[in-house]
Amino acid sequence: MFPSLRPGDAPVTTTSGGLRITKIAVDYAMNNNAYLLECVRSGERALIDAAAEPDVLLELIGLGALATVVTTHAHWDHHRALAAVVRATDAAVVAGAADAAEITAQTSVIVDRAVTGGDVVMVGEVPLAVVSLVGHTPGSIALVHRPRGAAPHAFTGDSLFPGGVGNTHGDPAAFASLLAGVRATLFDALPDETVVHPGHGDDTTLGAERGSLDEWERRGW
Repeated sequence: MFPSLRPGDAPVTTTSGGLRITKIAVDYAMNNNAYLLECVRSGERALIDAAAEPDVLLELIGLGALATVVTTHAHWDHHRALAAVVRATDAAVVAGAADAAEITAQTSVIVDRAVTGGDVVMVGEVPLAVVSLVGHTPGSIALVHRPRGAAPHAFTGDSLFPGGVGNTHGDPAAFASLLAGVRATLFDALPDETVVHPGHGDDTTLGAERGSLDEWERRGW
């Protein structure tokens, strides 16, 4: 897992199964995370959530090409820098199908590829499995990297954090959907050592959170 990171801190990097993962935090008010992924063999790169501070993100990206920007969901704080990053890099935009139209309406950026659960996003030679997690928004997605012989990594946007699932704004049906989706597609499908990289704040692991699932269900958030 990455150490605790706040906006203004230097980015941190790890490598897992042919994928180099760099995390940076942006925007002091919202403390969003963005993740730059790079295929070690091919050098192809993708950014998860062009959340804010385009100058900071473009400095992180540097002079190398950026193939893809993945937006985990349609909430404004996760795509404020999307237009500027795409304009500077000509990267293709990927987002959940049910959120694609809203992302375009808010950013004036066309979603080039609308994905759903079971799809795969390639970063060079590295496949990332798309997981659909309906609840925080209708089209929220997570991306899962499953390297051979090492712990998986799940980039969960605002659907899973240390201590609970994402905000469903007091909607019981949305909460039930999100919790069921997180159970089925993450906790039931992946091992305890899976590292969870959320859209805000610190990392966690599925093992650290697994024992709290029933408590989350009882409390309703």
